[in-house]
Amino acid sequence: MEGAGTVFRGNNPTRIDEKGRLKLPAEFKRQIDESYGTQFFITSRDGKRAEIYPMQEWEKFEAKLATIPNFNPAKKKLMERINYYGHSTEMDTQGRLLIPQLVREELNVTGDVNVFGMQTYFEIANREAFKSNMDANPMTTEDEESLAAFGL
Repeated sequence: MEGAGTVFRGNNPTRIDEKGRLKLPAEFKRQIDESYGTQFFITSRDGKRAEIYPMQEWEKFEAKLATIPNFNPAKKKLMERINYYGHSTEMDTQGRLLIPQLVREELNVTGDVNVFGMQTYFEIANREAFKSNMDANPMTTEDEESLAAFGL
């Protein structure tokens, strides 16, 4: 199963149930069923949002990471974070993923959450915290110019 061509996009408001399970949005579940298996890696790079990767996409990320020397200070910081929050998990037959307790508690991803498609993976964010952060950090002229340099 190869995920080439699969792109996760959009905002899918949902809930994490009392047992810590995230039911994958229907569109993401359909794409996963078509292009990936049931294995996932959950982590966070910023301590604010959880990142959920189909295992094949996580392995691509790890391959890129492996090209950076281990003594690189930025790699060390990143490795500390992704390992601290990191957890392999399997999607159940009902399309749910168990979000690790550490991730749920420290990132405050319980109850109402947003699931954002980030092309090859998706992020989970506390709905209120995400909106507050977005409102506090509007797009600037510099942001627009930076993106324009990439043709966006």
